[in-house]
Amino acid sequence: MSQTISKVYDHRDVEARWYAWWRDNGHFRADNQSDAEPFTIVIPPPNVTGSLHMGHALTLTIQDVLVRHKRMCGYNALWLPGTDHAGIATQMVVERHLAKEGKSRFDLGREGFIEEVWRWKAQYHARITKQTEALGASVDWSRERFTMDEGLSAAVREVFVRLYEEGLIYRDDRLVNWSPGCQTVISDLEVVYEEKQGHLWHIAYPVEGSDETLIVATTRPETMLGDTAVAVHPEDERYRHLVGRRIALPLTDRTIPIIGDAILVDPEFGTGAVKVTPAHDPNDFETGRRHDLPMIQVIDKDAKINDNAPEAYRGLDRFEARKRIVADLDAAGLLVKVETHTHKVGTCQRSGVVVEPMLSKQWYVEVEPLAKPAADAVREGRTRIVPETWEKTYFHWMDNIRDWCISRQLWWGHQIPAWHCAACGEVTVTRDDPTACAHCGSGELTQDPDVLDTWFSSGLWPFSTLGWPEQTDDLATFYPTSVMETGHDIIFFWVARMMMMGLHFMGEVPFHTVFLHAMVRDEHGQKMSKTKGNVIDPLDVSQEYGADSLRMCLAALAGHGRDIKLSIKQVEGYRNFVNKVYNACRFALLNLEDHDPASAPPAETGRIDRWIVSRLARVAEQVDAAMDALAINDAAQTLYQFFWNELCDWYIELSKPVLYGDDPDARRASQHTLVTALDGALRLLHPFIPFASEEIWQSLPLGDDRPAALIIAPYPRAGAFAVDEAAEADVGTLIEIITGVRNVRGELNVASGKAVAAVLRVPDAATAAMLESERLLLERTARLERLTIQVGGDRPKGAAMQLAGAIEVHVPLAGLIDFDDELARLDKAIGKEEKGLAQVSRKLANPRFVENAPAEIVEKERGREADHRAALAKLIASRDRIAALADG
Repeated sequence: MSQTISKVYDHRDVEARWYAWWRDNGHFRADNQSDAEPFTIVIPPPNVTGSLHMGHALTLTIQDVLVRHKRMCGYNALWLPGTDHAGIATQMVVERHLAKEGKSRFDLGREGFIEEVWRWKAQYHARITKQTEALGASVDWSRERFTMDEGLSAAVREVFVRLYEEGLIYRDDRLVNWSPGCQTVISDLEVVYEEKQGHLWHIAYPVEGSDETLIVATTRPETMLGDTAVAVHPEDERYRHLVGRRIALPLTDRTIPIIGDAILVDPEFGTGAVKVTPAHDPNDFETGRRHDLPMIQVIDKDAKINDNAPEAYRGLDRFEARKRIVADLDAAGLLVKVETHTHKVGTCQRSGVVVEPMLSKQWYVEVEPLAKPAADAVREGRTRIVPETWEKTYFHWMDNIRDWCISRQLWWGHQIPAWHCAACGEVTVTRDDPTACAHCGSGELTQDPDVLDTWFSSGLWPFSTLGWPEQTDDLATFYPTSVMETGHDIIFFWVARMMMMGLHFMGEVPFHTVFLHAMVRDEHGQKMSKTKGNVIDPLDVSQEYGADSLRMCLAALAGHGRDIKLSIKQVEGYRNFVNKVYNACRFALLNLEDHDPASAPPAETGRIDRWIVSRLARVAEQVDAAMDALAINDAAQTLYQFFWNELCDWYIELSKPVLYGDDPDARRASQHTLVTALDGALRLLHPFIPFASEEIWQSLPLGDDRPAALIIAPYPRAGAFAVDEAAEADVGTLIEIITGVRNVRGELNVASGKAVAAVLRVPDAATAAMLESERLLLERTARLERLTIQVGGDRPKGAAMQLAGAIEVHVPLAGLIDFDDELARLDKAIGKEEKGLAQVSRKLANPRFVENAPAEIVEKERGREADHRAALAKLIASRDRIAALADG
C-alpha cells in the first residue's frame, strides 16, 4: 500500500470508509466452529424508540475497547447487538404521538396500536443502528436480536411456562404500585421518592357506645374512606380496654373494629393509634392479612374516588377529594389539628405522577428460590463484580428480595401466555395457543390481556440471544458470556434478574464478570437532562470532533467507581491527541518513503532506538495488566502519555539528527525502529481510536506478511519487545538535560530561536563519555551553540542551573537577558496576578455570593482563585531566582 496519508485528517471520511470496510469484510463476525477461546459480550439493549445518549456512548466505548482488544489477542470474540422493546417507555412515546393527532390507543384498538408501534420500532431501530456504527462499535450485526423477535418470544414463553409448572409463577391479590399516568403497575425500582412539604391531619374517630374518641394522624385523609380498622398496641395501657370494640368511621355509615397489633403500632410514636387501610397502604395490607380485615378499594385506576366511597366523594380526583374530606371533617368537629409535615412521596419514574398503592390481582414470580443461587454464585467467586464495592449492595438486595410482580397493564410487550376459562374460571398456561380449557374442555377461552414486565424478557438476554431454548452451536460456544458491562443503576433491574434466570435455566452463571461503569455527568457533576439544558449529544460530538476523540476521552475518564464529569473542552483535548498521532505518523511516513520492509533488521541500533523499543515493551506490559484488570482508563492514559510524550515529543524529535544525517546505516536502523515503534504503538492504540489507527497503519511499510487489517493484527503483549534498562536510564538523562535547558529558556523568556551555551557538570567519566557520544543530539535538540561537558570542576559564574539527576545543567546568562528588564517584566506580571487574586478572594469572602450563587459558579470562582495563587507563586519564585543571579 501507499506510504502516504493525506495532509489533513478528515475523520468523517475515514470513519465512514473504514467502518463499512470492516463490516463488509466480516471482521466483526465470530465463528461458532472456531477452536479459539471465546470472549463474549451481549450488548445491554437500548430502548428501541430511544436515541443513544452519553451513557450509551460510554457503554459502547468500554465494550468495544474490550472486544477489539480480545479479538486482536486471538480470542473468538463475539459482541452481540440488539434492542429492547421497552414496553412502558415505548408505549408512552407512541401514545404521546397519537395524542398530538387527537387519538388514543383505544381509537386504534389493541391490534392496530401494536401495528403502529411496530412501525415506530422499524423507524427508530434504523436510527440506533446508524448511531452505533458512528461510534465505531464492532458488533456482530449478523447476530442482531430484538426482545420481541420470533426466537426471543419463544424463549420468553418457554420460561413463563416452566416457571408456572414449577409453581414459581402464581397469581395473587396484593398491593402494587399503580401509576395513574402510565395506567399500569410499576415495580418498586421504578418509583422515585422525593421529600415534599405536606400536612399531618389529626382526626377524631368516635368509639361506638362511648364518649371516647381515638385520635389518628394521617398524611392521606382521602384514604380514610377505605379504613377497615384502627390499630393500637395491645400492651398500651391507654387503649387496652378498647381492643375488640368498634369505632365509627367519620363521614361514612360504617363502623370498624379496634384491633391490637404490636407489629404495626409503636406506642411511643404519635397518638399510639393508627388507621388501617389495607387496600391503599403496604403496611396496612400486611396488617389486614394478619387480622383478616376487609380490603376496601376507594381509589380507582384514574386516581379518582370510586363507588365504594360515600356518594359525596365519588368521581373526585384523589387530591380534590382530600380537600373536600378535610373541610367536611372540620365542619363535623372531627378535625383535631393540622401540622406541617415533610415526608417522602413516591412518583412514577416515567410519568412523574404520584404513585397510588392499590390492591390488584397480578402475576408474580416467587424469587427466593432463584435469588439464593444467584447470591451464592457471587459469594463463591463464580461471578465477580467490578468494582467490588457493589457486591455489598447486590447481596443486600438479593438477601432481602420480595416476589417479583411481572404483569403490566400495557398492550406493547409479550402478552402473558395464560388463558382464562369463562366456563370454569380456571387458567390454562401452555407453550402453544390452546383451543380448549385444560381443566374443563370448554372453548370459551380469553387470553390474559396483560403483558410481561420488560425486565422479564431482558433477564433472559445472555442465553435467549444465543438461540435458547434450542441447543444451538452459538449457545454451546459462547455461553456463559465473559463480561456484562453496564451502568450500576440497573444492577437490580437487570443484572440480578439475568443472574437468577441464567442459573435456573442454564445451570451456569450468565457471565463471569459484571463490570459496572459510573454515570456520565456534566462538567459540574450535575446529571444531564433536557430541562437543565446540559445534555451533550454523543452523535453531535462525534460528528464535530470525531468518534475516536470522544472514545478516547470517555475511556480515559472511566475510572472504577468515579462518575465522569464531561465537558466539550475535554473532548477537544483528545481531538488534539488524535491529530497529534496523525501528524506525527505522517511526518514519520515522509521519512520512510525509501524504507524497504523486506530488508534484514539492522545488526546494531542506536541508544535512542533501543530506548523507544524498551519503553514500548514497558507500555505493552502496563496496558496488558490494565486491560486484564478492566482498568481501561489506566490503559488509555498510559497510551496517551507514551504516544504524546515519549514517541511524538521525544523519539521522533531525537531521531531527526539520524534521519537527516549522512550515515546511511544509522538512517536505515532508525527507519527500522521507527516502523517497529509505530506498528506496536498503533496496535496498542487501536481498541481506543480504531479509525485513525487503521488509517495510519495501512500506510506503514510492513512487508507482504502483514495482516489484512489492523483490527485483526496481533495485539502486543508483555514480552513482545526487548527491554534495555541501560538505554532507558541514559535517554532519561538526555531528556532531563534538554528539558533543563528548555526550562531556563522559558523562565528567562529567552527567544526560542536564540542559541545558548550550556555546561554539564557530571559526577564521573562514564557519564561524561555517554554524553559525549550524544553531543550532536544534545546540541541540535537543545539548540546549543556551545556545549561543555566536565567531570566535577568549578561551577560557572552568572549561570542559571537545573538538575538532571546527578548532573548539573548550567546555562550562562551573559548576553542572553537584561536583568533589569526581566525583573521589571516579572514585577508587572506579579502585580497583575495579585490584583486578580484580590478580586476573586473578595468575592469568595462575601457570604451572600457563596450562599446565593449557583454551586457551579462558586466552584468556578474557587478554581480561579487557586489558579491565581499558583501563577503568583511561580512568578515570585522566578523573580527571586533572577534577582539572585543579577546579584552575582
